[in-house]
Amino acid sequence: MAPTDDIRPRHFVFLLLNNFSMSSFAAAIEPLRIGNRMIGKTAYTWALASEDGQSAMASNGARMLVDMGLDAVNRDTTLLVCGGVNIKEATSKPVLNWLRREARKGVGIGGLCTASYTMAKAGLLDGKKCTIHWENHDSFEEEFLEVELTKSLFVVDGNRLSSAGGMSSLDLMLNVIASDHGQDIANSVADQLIYTSIRTDRDEQRLSIPTRIGVRHPKLSTVIQMMEANIEEPISPSLLARDVGMSTRQLERLFRRYLNRSPKRYYMELRLQKARNLLMQTDMSVINVALACGFASPSHFSKCYRAHYDTTPYRERGSQASLR
Repeated sequence: MAPTDDIRPRHFVFLLLNNFSMSSFAAAIEPLRIGNRMIGKTAYTWALASEDGQSAMASNGARMLVDMGLDAVNRDTTLLVCGGVNIKEATSKPVLNWLRREARKGVGIGGLCTASYTMAKAGLLDGKKCTIHWENHDSFEEEFLEVELTKSLFVVDGNRLSSAGGMSSLDLMLNVIASDHGQDIANSVADQLIYTSIRTDRDEQRLSIPTRIGVRHPKLSTVIQMMEANIEEPISPSLLARDVGMSTRQLERLFRRYLNRSPKRYYMELRLQKARNLLMQTDMSVINVALACGFASPSHFSKCYRAHYDTTPYRERGSQASLR
């Protein structure tokens, strides 16, 4: 590629939190390296940071040496916080104070994978749109009511960026490169990475319902979509059937044929899955988790939970605490 004249390098600082996702981090930093090569000049520079200024451990066990600790950065720097598993434990007071301080200077800040939690905890996403890994979506939505959470692969809202993790970090950075240097350069970077389909912020992070369940039946997909959107206040099978122009018996047969379970059973599994996420990822009381998942009483919730997971909600919460 022909060099672009008069380029002022854009600087990134990647804050690697404990147990950060290596895949998400690599998918964000590699496009910058390749972008420099495609442009023909140093368009991007970067540094790695950690809380102790020494190193950071990825969730895969690899340890990464870093360039700096929680030091002040220039106003035109973009901070990218790299999250992963156990994001609540990795979100320490020194990290929150550092992010707040840099945000007051007008520094652009982004969160990769689960790091939108850290940004929201610091108050940096109030009144803004963001995304987070789908596994953390339920708990985030319950805790941060003032943030507009989406299911997009990535979100750019002013000088706040977020990506859902994994390869969505690549889509975010290709978007950044296209904004800075044009779509042709971004396409060239994607070609170097053998990434054949650049996704946008209008793409959702999870597979479509037909792909997830392995069945392409429009009415079945519509009913499941309605179920997923109405966990706190479940809809009866008769109303679900009516909304797609079927009888309750026809809906029963449809679920039995393709998913080998009744609509009621499938719906219950969705609710219990959300309940388990909330138990593992939040400090919500068991009764509030029950209510958030459409259970009228803790006893009924506990009975259903034990039948499905072979443990009680209280023991599940206790076992998670012992791993921290």
